Amino acid sequence: MDKKHTKHTNLVKKYNDNFAPNEVAILGTKCGVIADLVHKVSKRLSNYNLGYFDASHAKDVEQNTLAEYTFHHEGNLQINTSSPVNKYEQRLQFYNHDFVFINGSHYQGAKQILILDDEKEASVKKRLDQLTNIQFIIKLNEDSRYFDCLLERFPNIKNIISYTINEVDKISNHIHNLIKENIAPVKGLVLIGGKSTRMGRDKSELVYYKKPQKEHVKELLESCSLKTFYSVQASSEKEDEIHDTFLNLGPFGGICSAFQKDPNSAWFVIATDVPFVNNELIQLLLQKRNPSKIATTVKGKNKEFPEPLVTIYEPKAYGKLLAYLSQGYSCPRKMLINSDVEIIEVDDNLIRNINTPEDYKEATKKVNS
Repeated sequence: MDKKHTKHTNLVKKYNDNFAPNEVAILGTKCGVIADLVHKVSKRLSNYNLGYFDASHAKDVEQNTLAEYTFHHEGNLQINTSSPVNKYEQRLQFYNHDFVFINGSHYQGAKQILILDDEKEASVKKRLDQLTNIQFIIKLNEDSRYFDCLLERFPNIKNIISYTINEVDKISNHIHNLIKENIAPVKGLVLIGGKSTRMGRDKSELVYYKKPQKEHVKELLESCSLKTFYSVQASSEKEDEIHDTFLNLGPFGGICSAFQKDPNSAWFVIATDVPFVNNELIQLLLQKRNPSKIATTVKGKNKEFPEPLVTIYEPKAYGKLLAYLSQGYSCPRKMLINSDVEIIEVDDNLIRNINTPEDYKEATKKVNS
């Protein structure tokens, strides 16, 4: 039997809820109460990149032909967009958000928070089919009742954890846990296969620690419990190799190729020409990792810019890298410099690049001294 013909490459999809990577719809009460709760919770979780997806109640709204981006001088942004509302456009808009609150009166979220408001029983009855994954219940007051329609559809609904509307700290903590549950795992990526023009031979095969440097770096990452791959130029069927699908872009292409293979993991990228990177430095980055940023990177204390090839790139970095590529830039450092990243300052020598035979000679002396 012939294999089914497919027009498009079967790519690994980035995980998303309906409209965002991680979302919850709040429904069951007035829009003003929902918005007020979202703003109170957001203040307590301000270290994350949060969004609120709502609909305007204004009538006779003019067709928006101009997208307006109003930047506050301290960095806040208000957007009026002409984009249509559909899950693909919204996923692009919410790509960098750690969590998005949805007004469930207007849009259906993959997860829900149900607020019990006696005045809205009829509204809830209409939306029973939207209650597919209730995270918790909020009672407007201690006496809020479970409607008959809810008890009939969900016989165990009273067993779902509940809070009153004033328990904002508890509600915020629960949502914080929903955010943490969605933090991507980290995998390791050892960049090899560069041209090594200045060195005159493959830098990944140089020996500093009694074995080729590529093996040493892979073992360092694996000793920190990271499933680790080599980034290689040539096509490869080996399980621990990811070959470049973004050709002739150097390390940039290797990082994007890793994300194409697995867009739902963060990638801890290390080059083979930084031989003084050690277990302690890797552990430091993992401990200081800030998954709400685009990346967690290192910078030498006396250097101006971060080191892109000793960096944990979060899943949201993939879209950012592709956006830079679309503008004609294939330098990961340029992306890091101009993005919201966590920077850890370290001793310059720990991330010193070894690029020439003279550098190599000097470095091996230092390693063996």
